[in-house]
Amino acid sequence: MPAVPSLMLPLGTPAPDFDLPDPSGRRWTLADFADAPGLVVMFLCNHCPFVVHIREKLAEVAREYGKKGIAFVAINPNDIESFPDDAPDKMAEVAREFGFTFPYLFDESQETAKKYRAACTPDFFFF
Repeated sequence: MPAVPSLMLPLGTPAPDFDLPDPSGRRWTLADFADAPGLVVMFLCNHCPFVVHIREKLAEVAREYGKKGIAFVAINPNDIESFPDDAPDKMAEVAREFGFTFPYLFDESQETAKKYRAACTPDFFFF
């Protein structure tokens, strides 16, 4: 397997700010999570087979660590014209079905994904 340089943010980099809507239209920013001792930013989408495989466990982990004060946020950066199953109304369905206790946000412009250097789904960042 050839070596490929990591696209990850350099360790110690503060979490990049964002201002994104959830499927209901409520806007969320990084400041909404400022009181948490830790934050997990997850780049997810509905159609990715890797995400489909782990989303039940993600919901469980978020519930478990949420009790310890760790905040979680999921961000979907996909183009809904190319992937209609990733549209906000479908995001809300998945969040309900799997009992997500964290916001599931839509990054329509992919600007936030680029700030985080998210390369694929799922992609995880811990702050």
